[in-house]
Amino acid sequence: MSTIADVAARAGVSKATASRALSGRGYVSEDTRQRVEDAAAALAYVAHSSATSLATGRTQTVGVVMPLVDRWFFAEVLSGIQQALFALDYDLALYGIPGDALSRERLFTTMLPRRRFDGIIAVGIQPDAVELEHLRRAQRPLVSVGPFSDSVTSIAIDDRAAGRIATEHLIELGHTDIAFLGASGTAYPHSFGDDRRIDGYREALASAGLSSAARIVDAAPTMPGGYAAAAELLGDRRGRPSAIVGVCDEAAIGAMIATRRLGITVPTELSIIGIDDHQHAEMFSLTTIRQAPREQGVDAVRMLLERIEHPDAPLGQVVASSALVVRASTAAPR
Repeated sequence: MSTIADVAARAGVSKATASRALSGRGYVSEDTRQRVEDAAAALAYVAHSSATSLATGRTQTVGVVMPLVDRWFFAEVLSGIQQALFALDYDLALYGIPGDALSRERLFTTMLPRRRFDGIIAVGIQPDAVELEHLRRAQRPLVSVGPFSDSVTSIAIDDRAAGRIATEHLIELGHTDIAFLGASGTAYPHSFGDDRRIDGYREALASAGLSSAARIVDAAPTMPGGYAAAAELLGDRRGRPSAIVGVCDEAAIGAMIATRRLGITVPTELSIIGIDDHQHAEMFSLTTIRQAPREQGVDAVRMLLERIEHPDAPLGQVVASSALVVRASTAAPR
């Protein structure tokens, strides 16, 4: 296996010059850089990550912290992050948020601070004050995808507005008995953005004078979770709402599947709206609030690398675009 010394000898330069030419750190003439790159190509030289770290002081690794990736949104964000990092020859270290409190505490107090990252991307989580302090003590640039803190650079849709707009759409159609499907208990690690969506649902009902009609149904934000919760909610004909807001499209699609099993016609007997514009939303003709999580992942990497290069640059919060997409799952109540 070729070494940096072999490359330097073939190019007729010192090891330090060869290292600067290949790493891009420090000045070398364009002619010298080309000779070194040609020598490296001829020798099939690949820089070892440890050697690069020693030369640049960086690990070329980004830590990513998020809830379970069995939700479409998180999988899409992760795909965007990975795509952007790999294009820049960065490695990715993924950490899922544990469900139990002790494991979560260990993640923030021990594991993340002692790992050597160039930066951290937090997706869909809301660290408490103690956890956030531990992340800051790690002295690594931090970017959030999803609602976070004013003291952290972040990119997200306005989840509260998404929940409000989805609910207002149903209210404008004439619905007054609207259930929210997808409140998560402590048994299921969930996104902080889910809580914001519930806040938006409550806000829309309050503005319409319907606060007393609020119904939040506990359900895992997945298709099976939405199916199970909707089957139970809709099983009693007398207690059925006329419309459902799903915390995400997976929960909403699960509810649509439940209605078919129960013989309930959508949207004639029940309107359903989701949030996210999942890849299957069009197939189910699901009305939803659109966002582009893969693009958010790519943007998060760009924002993080800017903070790595310019750590004293001002923090910024970017609100990603989102829009109501009306399909065939919502209509005026019968």
